[in-house]
Amino acid sequence: MLQFRQIVLSVVGTLALAAPVYAGKLAIVIDDFGYRPHNENQVLVMPSAVSVAVLPNAPHAREMATKAHNSGHEVLIHLPMAPLSKQPLEKDTLRPDMSSDEIERIIRDAYGKVPFAVGLNNHMGSAMTSSLFGMQKVMQALERYNLYFLDSMTIGNSQAMRAAQGTGVKVIKRKVFLDDTQNEADIRFQFNRAVQLARRNGSAIAIGHPHPSTVRVLQQMLPTLPSDITLVRPSSLLNEPQVDTSRPNTSAPAGNTPATTPRNPFRGVQMCKPKQPPEPVYATRFFTVIGESISQSSLAKYVQHQWQGWGKKV
Repeated sequence: MLQFRQIVLSVVGTLALAAPVYAGKLAIVIDDFGYRPHNENQVLVMPSAVSVAVLPNAPHAREMATKAHNSGHEVLIHLPMAPLSKQPLEKDTLRPDMSSDEIERIIRDAYGKVPFAVGLNNHMGSAMTSSLFGMQKVMQALERYNLYFLDSMTIGNSQAMRAAQGTGVKVIKRKVFLDDTQNEADIRFQFNRAVQLARRNGSAIAIGHPHPSTVRVLQQMLPTLPSDITLVRPSSLLNEPQVDTSRPNTSAPAGNTPATTPRNPFRGVQMCKPKQPPEPVYATRFFTVIGESISQSSLAKYVQHQWQGWGKKV
């Protein structure tokens, strides 16, 4: 018996040493695809787990989305959303004060311009993603196209996860921006930070852009990714535990257009009004009902049968 146990322990130990152990999953998404094919083509020769997010109104949107898909990369729609800062908005930028129909139209149009998309993330969007009413309308539209939502987290109090409740839309969140600056040392630091977060939390999503400096850093660091970190597509993280740290934000959107709440397909049940007022229920009726319930209970029946002698042996 002792010899058998030693053999089992030896086999288990060998398998544990032979099997690869992944401490964390790292997803990398490169935004702003569709404007710079030369740089973007360099991304497409990277491992296929590196995903791309395509701006629907970019001049090369359809071309680069198709190329990415054919190269095995996951494709997302990179949809402009209104920021809190005052700046010129791109065409078809989602705003919190838009109607459900207008938001659905923009998402439908983007879905048509970015073939093979399986998810959507926000381009800018701090004003939009911080609006619960606005994001509820977005989630209702995404559900129709079976798209997941990658929250770029351009604002801490994003309402995306809260807005997705009650829909079939899965929400995942960005943990690291790789290239807030285009300094290669800073990008390497952020890449290593993403690795550390993936190792500590089990998974992490990093977002970058097709800048030459970002491309160079990824070309250098992806081949030397630590053995305990595996590169994955964002869609493989949809069932990972997500923590919603947002606070409810139900304030009406600013602007001249009145706020429109999301469509509610359930209009409630029509109540029948009685023709005559209901009769009052007195306390005596209360005790009568309680007494009837007790007398009909199994315990009361058992006691009654015992009292009547049904349980006695003859």
